[in-house]
Amino acid sequence: MKATHSFLIEPLGNRYNNVKKVGDSELILNSEILNHEFVNRQAVVKATPTAFDTNIRVSDTVIVHHNVFRRWHDTYGNEKNSKAFFDEDTYIVSEDQIFLYKSKDNWKACNGYCFVQPIKQRNNLAEEVEEQCVGIVKYTDGVNDIGELVGFTPFSTYEFIIDNTKLYRVLNKFITIKYEYQGDEEAYNPSWA
Repeated sequence: MKATHSFLIEPLGNRYNNVKKVGDSELILNSEILNHEFVNRQAVVKATPTAFDTNIRVSDTVIVHHNVFRRWHDTYGNEKNSKAFFDEDTYIVSEDQIFLYKSKDNWKACNGYCFVQPIKQRNNLAEEVEEQCVGIVKYTDGVNDIGELVGFTPFSTYEFIIDNTKLYRVLNKFITIKYEYQGDEEAYNPSWA
């Protein structure tokens, strides 16, 4: 089965990532469907679009929008699947719902995006543990260089955990400045990631 303008994907694991292994037991972190933070965002590509060429290939791992696998309640309280749902193992997504893909063990950002790792707060008097709106480019579509220290506009990020690292997805147009390294920048990754 192929789609003309869409990708066919299946979730990598379950639809929700709400269970954490603690010793020999499993801890359920969330039991509601409302919270987007526990929705799985990783998928495997089953088929690519036939209408256009793409760098994403069948069996690549992709990072998708949080609403792809999400369930929700309608106005009558009935539980529904997202509009991407085809069956439990197949979801239909458009190109703009895929942000990052892994091909041959290398992550690559889709056109228009980069993924930025926050840095630790350098101001000892600040309450925040990470520097606001500043980070190191980890994955890019080629517009920015990997390892660059960049600044971005407030409220322009979406948080992801990729390979146990906290990253922000930032549209390239919201990267407002490229800093020179001062030597005291240190990547920040919380212990829970």
